[in-house]
Formats: sequence, structure tokens, C-alpha cells
Amino acid sequence: MNRITAAITAVGGYVPDYVLSNAVLETMVATSAEWIETRTGIKERRILKGEGLGTSDMAVKAIEELLKKRGITALDIDMIIVGTVTPDLVFPSTSNIICDKIGAKKAWGFDLAAACSSFLFALSTGAQFIETGKCKKVIVVGADKMSAIVDYSDRSTCIIFGDGAGAVLLEPNSEGFGILDAMLHVDGSGRKYLHQKAGGSVKPPTHATVDAKEHYIYQDGQAVFKAAVVGMAEVSAKIMEKNNLRSEDVAWLVPHQANKRIIDATASRMGLQSEKVMINIQKYGNTTAATLPLCLWEYEKQLKKGDNIILSTFGAGFTWGAIYLRWGQNSE
Repeated sequence: MNRITAAITAVGGYVPDYVLSNAVLETMVATSAEWIETRTGIKERRILKGEGLGTSDMAVKAIEELLKKRGITALDIDMIIVGTVTPDLVFPSTSNIICDKIGAKKAWGFDLAAACSSFLFALSTGAQFIETGKCKKVIVVGADKMSAIVDYSDRSTCIIFGDGAGAVLLEPNSEGFGILDAMLHVDGSGRKYLHQKAGGSVKPPTHATVDAKEHYIYQDGQAVFKAAVVGMAEVSAKIMEKNNLRSEDVAWLVPHQANKRIIDATASRMGLQSEKVMINIQKYGNTTAATLPLCLWEYEKQLKKGDNIILSTFGAGFTWGAIYLRWGQNSE
């Protein structure tokens, strides 16, 4: 009997309409458009505007597109896993809210928080429910409204992040396509370099924490950059080596869109030319959990059945990892 794997059978994505360009950021903080692009590769990012709109609203848009592409309804879905660090509420889970909004009355699910690695960790988790036969249709979402936790007077972070959502549908496959391997890592000692200082159980919200702007992203950029270059590059090379893949065997690298220099270093370590690397950081910035599925969404028409794809990421915590998958369908 052939091994059952979890294959991606549909992809959906959504980015808000409002564009926050580098030129606009120049008027907000002491920086320049040229400096931002040179250091990060980012030209603009999307921001979710509107009273009462949150991460679930973007995720719903991505899922609705996915369902339409696959020709199914929300009632066909068994499970929804949402990778995010900006849930609509502390509780209930954003997955729970999404199920209600789209009418997925037969589904269950949960949120998974691993910062920028959230989608990758959620994808590996969702695959196991397919592989064991517990579920037939699992939606994995990566979505973040980073603008909700960005301090737009902090030029070290406000230039980086944007809002967006992407989603994939996982279904069983017995033909050798889908997710074939995963290498996932965490190192909690890295939390001091990238975190949100207040809002959790250790430091609950108070007037003092709000006044001190401790509910925004804190990042030691240099330390995170160094760790990310090593982490993403090494794990991507190792998963290739483990699966006997040469650079010519890999059709695409799908890297986390945090910094163009980190992406380039990862591709170089893998021996890949730039035309094999999915990049949209210039348009969307770092959408945290959404970067990987948004890349798949934008490049979907270029993917061919049998393509070997490496997804790679690095996030706060520290969290990092890579997934090797073989694409199972031809683009329409």
C-alpha cells in the first residue's frame, strides 16, 4: 500500500487594499525610502483599515477563494488550523471565529503561534491529520494583522511589517506528491531578541504597560538577522541533503519574506539561482505567518506537477524550519 501524504490541492490569498509605501513612511519616522529598500528589499506593504476588522477577516477572504477554486463548500472542511500571533481575541481562537464566519459547521480547529514560523509549523501539523486518516480536508491558514502591534514611531520595526493572509487546502495523496519531509526547530533563549513585552500572563496589561508602549513588537534587529541567516540557510540545506536533492532537483525555494538579504543567503547556501526563489517582499513586506502561503498564492500558475519545493522560515522564539514537498497538480 502506498504511503498517504498530505498534498496541497488549492491555494487562496488576500492582502488589504491600503498601500503603505516607503515614501509615506518617510513622513512618519526618520528614515528614507532608499535606506529601507537597500536594507530590507521592501518598497511597500499592505495595511488592514476599517473599524472592527482583524486577522479572521483577511483569513476568510483567502479561504473563500480557496473553496471556490476547489469547487467545494465550507461544510466539506474537517479542520482549520490558523497560524498567527495576532489573533482576533485572546480567546476564543481565531480558528473558531473563522469556522463561524464561513459556515464550517462540521470542522474543528485551533490556532498555532510560532511567530514567522507559524504557517510552516501549522502545515506540518495539519499534514499529520491527513496522513493518519483522521481528516480528509484540512485548511491551513497563515494570517497576521501586524499593524495592530507595530509602533509607527519605531523606525526599526515599522518599516518591516505588513498585513495579509494565505491559506492552503490539504487532502490525501497516494501518488508520491505532497509534504514529504519536515525539519522544525525551536530555541526559547532567542525570545529576548524578538518579542512583545506585555499583554501575556507574565506581564498583564496595565496603564503603565500601555504608556510604555510594551504591547508593540520589540526587536534586536542585528541579533535576529544573524540568527535568521544561519537558521534558514542551514535547515534548507540539511533537508535537501537528507532527501538526496541537488540544487538542480529543486524547482522552487519558498522563503520567509523578512529580509531580502536573508533570502539571498538561503538561496546561495542551497546553490539556487534567483529565478528559482519566490519573492514578494517588495510588495507586502513581512506579513509574518502569511509570507509563505502568499508566495504560493502569487506563484501558483508557475508551479508544475512534480516540482520539488522547499519552504523555509525563521521566526521569534526562536523558531525555524523547512518543509520539502512535491507539487501535485498542474496550474490551470
